[in-house]
Amino acid sequence: MSGPVYGGDEVNAVVLDVGTYHTKAGYAGEDTPKYVFPSAVGALGGGADGMEVDGAKRTLYVGTHALSHRRDHMEVISPFKDGILSDWEVAEGLLDHALKQQMRLATEGHPVMLAEPSFNSREAREKAVEPAV
Repeated sequence: MSGPVYGGDEVNAVVLDVGTYHTKAGYAGEDTPKYVFPSAVGALGGGADGMEVDGAKRTLYVGTHALSHRRDHMEVISPFKDGILSDWEVAEGLLDHALKQQMRLATEGHPVMLAEPSFNSREAREKAVEPAV
């Protein structure tokens, strides 16, 4: 006999959708995402291009609450340029916020489904799933 076959609610797969306006996170089989927060991120240090400053990457502030506080020299940036996900550091910050701070989840025990544009390249697809693996 073969092992059990799981499907539907037993799988408990995580669904992530990083959009140009909102990032959505939840579980497969639910009607709506559990967590929705802005895809815009506050960045301090390093500039918008992700350059290192004194050996340290920029500090990212993710989520509605983090963006609502004024910080000197903070720049509000998007991981998208012309509709294409181009800033992987910011995208990783969004996924990390969704999985660890919002869902409080370790991805080792959960399958992850990541929504992506149909025109994504293979390299972009591989880069996008790195934080979730």
